[in-house]
Amino acid sequence: MTTIVFLHAHPDDESSQTSGSMARAAKEGHRVVVVYGTNGDHGEVPDDLAPGETLVDRRRKEAETSAAATGTQRVGWLDYQDSGMTGWEQNAHPASFHQADLDEAAGRLAQILDEEDAEILVGYDWHGGYGHPDHIKVHHVAHRAAELAKRRPRLLESTMNRDRMRMWADALKFDGEEGFDPDGPMDDGNPMGTPEAEIHWQVDVSDFIEQRRAAMQAHASQVTDIGMFMAMPPEVFAGAFGTEYYIEPGRPDGMVEGWFVDA
Repeated sequence: MTTIVFLHAHPDDESSQTSGSMARAAKEGHRVVVVYGTNGDHGEVPDDLAPGETLVDRRRKEAETSAAATGTQRVGWLDYQDSGMTGWEQNAHPASFHQADLDEAAGRLAQILDEEDAEILVGYDWHGGYGHPDHIKVHHVAHRAAELAKRRPRLLESTMNRDRMRMWADALKFDGEEGFDPDGPMDDGNPMGTPEAEIHWQVDVSDFIEQRRAAMQAHASQVTDIGMFMAMPPEVFAGAFGTEYYIEPGRPDGMVEGWFVDA
């Protein structure tokens, strides 16, 4: 059994980025842990919050529901505030993930790595896929936590295959929705994801499409993103989410179609 820790910026990021690998690993008997850098407190506020219920309360419940869908055994929190999108005033809040001292944040994650004796840690690529401040912070925190952990884990970075996205971007033009250009400027001005030539692992998670869909549906409060995903025709959803991509720093160049857990 391998213990794998997935670090994500906000509750719901795991569902669209790594939930297939999480479900696959859990199905194979590995221990899967997800850790969130923030509480997602600047996400969309649903209309049906119960009296006294906060958005953070709801998003924590949704994270647990998503974990149940993927077979994730532990949900952890670094307990920082959501930093908002690039340029928001929340970027400067002293309690935000963006402003967190790197060693302090990495130390919180390293404590979980040590408790779990984790063998693999998954974070994000250098710009967090699309430049969100909290996603970029995940990249740096994961790398530093791997250095601080008593047992240094293998480190992988979740990313999007920009070349593959370019191939099916037009398929997202459904129900009057405009497609998107993965080569266009994202939140930080850079294109989305990573060129295929810089990716190391292409992971087939097509057998876990229903778990991925359930993980996304668990985060129903985030209507804009989740609603868009749920509106995809089944064949488009399967094409978009049947494969996941990872960078493994230090690994020789060249993308391998395989399962990084077995390497």
